[in-house]
Amino acid sequence: MESVDAGGEVRHWSAEVNGVTLHVAEQGPADGPAVLLLHGFPELWLSWRHQMAALAARGFRALAPDLRGYGDSSAPADPAAYTILHLVGDAVALLDHLSLPKVFVVGHDWGAQVAWHLSLLRPDRVRAVVALGVPYFPRAPSPATELFAPYGDGFYITQFQEPGRAEKAFARYNVATVLKKFYSLELDLLAAPPGVEVIDFFEASSSPLPWMTDEELGQYAEKFQKSGFTGPLNYYRMLDTNWQLTAPWHGARITVPAKFIAGEKDVGVESFGTKRYIESGGFKANVPDLEVAIIEGHHFLQQEQAEKVNAEILSFLDRFSEN
Repeated sequence: MESVDAGGEVRHWSAEVNGVTLHVAEQGPADGPAVLLLHGFPELWLSWRHQMAALAARGFRALAPDLRGYGDSSAPADPAAYTILHLVGDAVALLDHLSLPKVFVVGHDWGAQVAWHLSLLRPDRVRAVVALGVPYFPRAPSPATELFAPYGDGFYITQFQEPGRAEKAFARYNVATVLKKFYSLELDLLAAPPGVEVIDFFEASSSPLPWMTDEELGQYAEKFQKSGFTGPLNYYRMLDTNWQLTAPWHGARITVPAKFIAGEKDVGVESFGTKRYIESGGFKANVPDLEVAIIEGHHFLQQEQAEKVNAEILSFLDRFSEN
């Protein structure tokens, strides 16, 4: 494999797009085929560090923004500024800013949701999409809070709905511990017992994570210390609004070439009937041009299994190597 430093240094810049300032990390040749990398919760551009180096070494231009509400990007105060249409709008505006008519898009967790919806709403801007951890689910017959109600008040998405509630619970811990609690997750269902806040129920590994140094954890913590968790939590607070806003796309399929990569032990794959959806053909019915790769690992896959994920992404992008 090529040397990972062949793509040069990571360059940082910011752009005013769609009413917010987005901080972007970039690596690789400026004239290479562009790959937009969209991180998840609770992460930063930094979660793509291994993929950026591998893509750059292969001649791709890797572009990894901090999504709105995160890191060095701006965090609007109004929860209503975090709908899926805002997030897709940020991606489109960023491509416009860079004069990129069409790109490869790779997303993880919430970033996968944005990647899927960018592919759904603006297929003209997407050469191909790779989603990690979260498959494309068609619009449900009822809003998210109704779907998740059976999991009870201990369910993380339910607890995240009320403005300030999770922030207050998180504040009992230092920021690095909050992040480590999420990064250490290996539960079957992200729900606490009745009357318990999820952040109190989640356990932080006492030793360093095998895939993240304490120094790297410190880099994440430094940014979240500054920007807080309200912006990231607002994504969850807009789930019901997203359901209302996406009514015009009810029953729509994703037509761009797609690859889904997930860890076999990812709680997101194990729960919510996701495994059955993937294996039954339901997923492929909604995303006809689909490849699926289930590999060893958990949720934070592009860091935990960096080389395997790099190989899966690059082998897929090689299909389009007319570049």
